[in-house]
Amino acid sequence: MGIALTVVSLIGAVLSLSTACRMIGRTGFLEFSKDGDLIIGGIFSLDSTQGTNNHENKFNVTLNPRELLFARAVIFTVEEINKNPTLLNGVTLGYRIYNGCGGDGPIRAAIEAATSGEKCSKRVQALIGHSSSGVSKNINLLVGVLDIPLISHLSTCACLSDKRIHPTFFRTVPSDQFQISALVQLMKHFGWQWVGIIHSAEVYASDGAAEFIKQGKVEGICVEYAISFDLYDIKNEQKVTEKLKASTSSVVLLYMSLTYMRALFKKVDTNNLPRKQWIGSEAWISQVDLASIGSKNVLHGAMGFALPQSIIPGLADFLMSLKPSDEPESVMIKVFWESFFDCSFSPSNTTKLCTGGEDLRTISSAYTNTALRSVRNVYTAVYSIAHALNALLQCENGLNPTTGKHCVNNTDVQPKQVLEHLKLVDFTVLNGYKVSFDENGDTAAQYDLLNWQYKEGGSVNVITIGQYDSSLPEGHRFRFTPNTTIVWALNSTEPPKSVCRDACPAGSRKAVNKQAPVCCFDCFECPEGGISNETGRIKIMGTILTAFTCFGVFLSILIFIIFLVHKETPIVRANNSELSFLLLLSLKLCFLCSLTFIGRPSDWSCMLRHTAFGITFVLCISCVLGKTIVVLMAFRATLPSSNAMKWFGPTQQRLSVLAFTLIQVVICILWLTINPPFPNKNVRSFKDKIVLECALGSPIGFWAVLGYIGLLALLCFILAFLARKLPDSFNEAKFITFSMVIFCAVWIAFIPAYVSSPGKFTVAVEIFAILASTFGLLICIFVPKCYIIIFKPEQNSKNNNIYTLSIIQHIFRLQ
Repeated sequence: MGIALTVVSLIGAVLSLSTACRMIGRTGFLEFSKDGDLIIGGIFSLDSTQGTNNHENKFNVTLNPRELLFARAVIFTVEEINKNPTLLNGVTLGYRIYNGCGGDGPIRAAIEAATSGEKCSKRVQALIGHSSSGVSKNINLLVGVLDIPLISHLSTCACLSDKRIHPTFFRTVPSDQFQISALVQLMKHFGWQWVGIIHSAEVYASDGAAEFIKQGKVEGICVEYAISFDLYDIKNEQKVTEKLKASTSSVVLLYMSLTYMRALFKKVDTNNLPRKQWIGSEAWISQVDLASIGSKNVLHGAMGFALPQSIIPGLADFLMSLKPSDEPESVMIKVFWESFFDCSFSPSNTTKLCTGGEDLRTISSAYTNTALRSVRNVYTAVYSIAHALNALLQCENGLNPTTGKHCVNNTDVQPKQVLEHLKLVDFTVLNGYKVSFDENGDTAAQYDLLNWQYKEGGSVNVITIGQYDSSLPEGHRFRFTPNTTIVWALNSTEPPKSVCRDACPAGSRKAVNKQAPVCCFDCFECPEGGISNETGRIKIMGTILTAFTCFGVFLSILIFIIFLVHKETPIVRANNSELSFLLLLSLKLCFLCSLTFIGRPSDWSCMLRHTAFGITFVLCISCVLGKTIVVLMAFRATLPSSNAMKWFGPTQQRLSVLAFTLIQVVICILWLTINPPFPNKNVRSFKDKIVLECALGSPIGFWAVLGYIGLLALLCFILAFLARKLPDSFNEAKFITFSMVIFCAVWIAFIPAYVSSPGKFTVAVEIFAILASTFGLLICIFVPKCYIIIFKPEQNSKNNNIYTLSIIQHIFRLQ
């Protein structure tokens, strides 16, 4: 909270500093510097200061040798770039590296870095840092006001990818979004559906844990608990231990920064911890020194993703060659030196005197860990700035070849221009490692999957057992390294099992428990007459019926489009295109009305399902009836002295459809008014369950609706049967006849099936009848026409049948 207030209070000061060179507050954060034509800056917390309690002005100073390694890596990379004749073309890079120590130190160091210099034009063009996501957020809010790009080597919080808030932020470390995706895929691969999370009380971890819960839910992974570990809560470690003991999940995700992870194993009695399959975050999983901090063998078998291993040529020798005399103005080098070699540059009776010539190769420290995976990120961050500057300074015929703008001299470079070119960098370093930034300022994610394997004597090997690469296609990003041995917790030879509930055995079915996570389902024995021969089986009757409904709607729309495209062709016009389009619309509605029968009954769904079914089907049959009458009248109109068509022209056709449909509407209104359908709990059909269903209310109303549909269908069948032997070039009467046979057969069979089916099967029978009869009408009436339109276009002609030409012309005149 204090840092957030500091950020707010300093933003105004930064804005005022954009036109004047001066510093505010505490100064003197500059630790290492070297002049050059262009300057890059770096902010690293070489030491951190924390109060011992809330009542005394006592402080603990902790040295961070890893941060010194990062700072020295910047210096090494700058010197390497200055020696490269193909980069920057003689323009030299300088650096200013600041020690942002504890509290608001990093923020004040950022102010100093962004505003200091011998003159206003020679400020830093870009900044590298910070290792902490939370600190990087605050620094970027400040320097972003001045359009100074910030490239972090270790800030992984996905929140920093939001360009609305952090438009000048980049990073050479993958976003946690990618790490979370990799962790979720790892859990999914081993079938771990029930996991616990312990995360540190900081932005990096709390956001990461929340994103894991979100992505895990999509993949069917449930979180039993999520505990926040706070360094300053003295009872926190007890809560962690108690939760681990009480939990049933075998897999625990330890999503923490390295500092918190070290603190956890210092505070918690690892002998008192239950053995779990630990999954680590990238921040600590590769740090083998954790094995010596009270963890004993508790991390045996731990897994997690880490940045790929990279060896930077020459870096190890450069780091090991450091002497205090190389940086005579740096106080911190002397402090580190005294810490490394347990000596003092001031004469003392209790401590040996430092000579400054001690050999760093003789000690073990985070600084001497030249194989540190994250150091590559610092190296590529410096190179990113160098390549952006190199592209900015290019000039061809007075214009920059990348942007097409006027050329820029190295004395006129502005941070905003560097920012513009950073977005476009695309280069390769370290034997093929490609570096570029996406629209969020992120790089592609590459991880090694590590496995902790303890040996006799307490030593530990961290073995690479797989890789994850976000640049590969979905489904190919995660793979295991062939012929590698994986060690599991408790020396098990098989992956641990971590599920809330085992899969339902054969003979039972899975049911969702609304009072528990989705992974904690219930298993019920199959009812009488039902079987299940698969484990983990769930009921899918509603899913299958819905799928058939969606297919029917899709098919109706497809045919509608075909008819619309070919609406001027004879086969569409000859059979009354207006009724054809209306019929297709009503068939879509018939398919959709079946969806109202699926799901938990309610007052509105019970009333809607039968009325929607009755009205849409009458509309459908009315259209078919109208088309049948048109065919009969059209052929009678070809007889001498016949004026039959004037009695059933387009207006009469529309009115007949409307009249037939309105009769059904009246029947449905009477039914809903007198005694409508309503939700009912059926306790009679099954002795071991209660079935929620829609009672008919008035059976007379239901059978009146069904009877009226049957009457229209019978009339349509009779008329189509009479017209079946008419010339068949464009005569659809025989197809209507066949469709009506199917329609009537389905609904005649429906009656005994409906009466005898118990409970939910009554609804299934009704849905089946709706779908079967609708498919019958759609396929029999329209598929033959579509076949001619698409595959036999030569038959889609007025001249195809001379005998029917005059009839077709009569029908054309009607439309």
